[in-house]
Amino acid sequence: QVQLVESGGALVQAGGSLRLSCAASGRTFSSYAMGWFRQAPGKEREFVAATSRNAFNIYYTDSVKGRFTISRDNTKNTVYLQMNSLKPEDTAVYYCAASVRGSSRQSREYDYWGQGTQVTVSS
Repeated sequence: QVQLVESGGALVQAGGSLRLSCAASGRTFSSYAMGWFRQAPGKEREFVAATSRNAFNIYYTDSVKGRFTISRDNTKNTVYLQMNSLKPEDTAVYYCAASVRGSSRQSREYDYWGQGTQVTVSS
Protein backbone atom coordinates (compact mmCIF):
# COMPACT_ATOMS: atom_id res chain seq x y z
CA GLN A 1 0.00 0.00 0.00
CA VAL A 2 1.17 3.53 -0.77
CA GLN A 3 -0.02 6.90 0.50
CA LEU A 4 0.02 9.87 -1.88
CA VAL A 5 -0.07 13.50 -0.73
CA GLU A 6 -0.41 16.35 -3.23
CA SER A 7 0.70 19.91 -2.58
CA GLY A 8 1.31 23.15 -4.46
CA GLY A 9 -2.20 24.12 -5.49
CA ALA A 10 -3.01 27.84 -5.29
CA LEU A 11 -4.92 30.77 -6.75
CA VAL A 12 -2.97 32.23 -9.68
CA GLN A 13 -3.52 34.74 -12.46
CA ALA A 14 -4.04 33.52 -16.01
CA GLY A 15 -0.68 33.13 -17.72
CA GLY A 16 1.06 32.25 -14.48
CA SER A 17 2.78 29.06 -13.38
CA LEU A 18 2.52 26.48 -10.62
CA ARG A 19 4.38 23.30 -9.74
CA LEU A 20 2.37 20.55 -8.10
CA SER A 21 4.11 17.87 -6.06
CA CYS A 22 2.95 14.41 -5.04
CA ALA A 23 4.91 12.73 -2.27
CA ALA A 24 4.58 8.96 -1.87
CA SER A 25 5.18 6.84 1.18
CA GLY A 26 7.08 3.56 1.16
CA ARG A 27 10.21 2.34 -0.58
CA THR A 28 8.65 0.97 -3.78
CA PHE A 29 7.85 4.27 -5.50
CA SER A 30 9.97 3.42 -8.53
CA SER A 31 7.80 0.35 -9.16
CA TYR A 32 4.75 2.49 -9.94
CA ALA A 33 3.74 4.38 -13.01
CA MET A 34 2.33 7.76 -11.98
CA GLY A 35 -0.45 9.91 -13.37
CA TRP A 36 -2.15 13.25 -12.83
CA PHE A 37 -5.90 13.74 -13.21
CA ARG A 38 -8.17 16.72 -12.59
CA GLN A 39 -11.83 17.37 -11.90
CA ALA A 40 -13.54 20.72 -12.39
CA PRO A 41 -16.89 21.66 -10.80
CA GLY A 42 -19.75 19.97 -12.61
CA LYS A 43 -17.43 17.93 -14.83
CA GLU A 44 -16.10 14.38 -14.83
CA ARG A 45 -12.55 13.54 -13.84
CA GLU A 46 -10.17 13.77 -16.79
CA PHE A 47 -6.68 12.56 -17.56
CA VAL A 48 -3.90 15.17 -17.57
CA ALA A 49 -0.49 13.45 -17.75
CA ALA A 50 1.31 10.21 -16.95
CA THR A 51 4.85 8.89 -16.65
CA SER A 52 6.15 5.33 -16.74
CA ARG A 53 8.33 3.80 -14.02
CA ASN A 54 11.56 4.81 -15.74
CA ALA A 55 10.12 8.08 -17.17
CA PHE A 56 10.91 6.90 -20.71
CA ASN A 57 7.22 7.06 -21.66
CA ILE A 58 5.32 10.32 -21.12
CA TYR A 59 1.71 11.10 -22.05
CA TYR A 60 -0.35 14.30 -22.00
CA THR A 61 -3.90 15.21 -22.82
CA ASP A 62 -4.07 17.49 -25.87
CA SER A 63 -5.25 20.55 -23.96
CA VAL A 64 -2.06 20.77 -21.86
CA LYS A 65 0.60 19.78 -24.41
CA GLY A 66 3.31 22.41 -24.60
CA ARG A 67 2.24 23.95 -21.29
CA PHE A 68 2.49 21.19 -18.66
CA THR A 69 5.42 18.90 -17.86
CA ILE A 70 5.28 15.75 -15.75
CA SER A 71 8.46 14.50 -14.10
CA ARG A 72 9.53 12.25 -11.27
CA ASP A 73 12.38 11.97 -8.81
CA ASN A 74 12.54 8.40 -7.57
CA THR A 75 15.20 9.28 -5.00
CA LYS A 76 12.65 11.59 -3.33
CA ASN A 77 9.56 9.43 -3.94
CA THR A 78 7.95 12.41 -5.64
CA VAL A 79 6.20 13.14 -8.93
CA TYR A 80 5.74 16.70 -10.19
CA LEU A 81 3.47 18.56 -12.56
CA GLN A 82 4.93 21.83 -13.81
CA MET A 83 2.11 24.00 -15.17
CA ASN A 84 2.91 27.05 -17.29
CA SER A 85 0.72 29.49 -19.22
CA LEU A 86 -2.23 28.61 -17.03
CA LYS A 87 -5.74 29.26 -18.31
CA PRO A 88 -9.04 29.65 -16.43
CA GLU A 89 -10.16 26.31 -17.88
CA ASP A 90 -7.31 24.64 -15.98
CA THR A 91 -9.18 25.37 -12.74
CA ALA A 92 -9.84 22.05 -11.00
CA VAL A 93 -8.89 19.77 -8.16
CA TYR A 94 -5.75 17.93 -9.26
CA TYR A 95 -5.11 14.35 -8.14
CA CYS A 96 -2.04 12.17 -8.44
CA ALA A 97 -2.36 8.42 -8.79
CA ALA A 98 -0.12 5.35 -8.81
CA SER A 99 -0.44 2.25 -10.99
CA VAL A 100 1.27 -1.12 -10.66
CA ARG A 101 0.33 -1.96 -14.27
CA GLY A 102 2.10 0.82 -16.14
CA SER A 103 1.14 4.29 -17.29
CA SER A 104 -2.32 4.82 -18.71
CA ARG A 105 -4.84 7.51 -19.59
CA GLN A 106 -7.58 5.50 -17.89
CA SER A 107 -8.33 6.19 -14.23
CA ARG A 108 -9.48 2.59 -13.69
CA GLU A 109 -5.90 1.41 -14.25
CA TYR A 110 -4.64 3.24 -11.15
CA ASP A 111 -4.50 1.62 -7.73
CA TYR A 112 -3.80 4.50 -5.31
CA TRP A 113 -4.98 8.11 -5.23
CA GLY A 114 -4.06 11.26 -3.36
CA GLN A 115 -6.51 13.60 -1.65
CA GLY A 116 -6.27 16.30 -4.31
CA THR A 117 -5.04 19.89 -4.39
CA GLN A 118 -7.04 22.88 -5.63
CA VAL A 119 -5.79 24.92 -8.56
CA THR A 120 -7.72 28.10 -9.36
CA VAL A 121 -6.79 30.31 -12.32
CA SER A 122 -8.34 33.77 -12.44
CA SER A 123 -8.76 35.83 -15.60
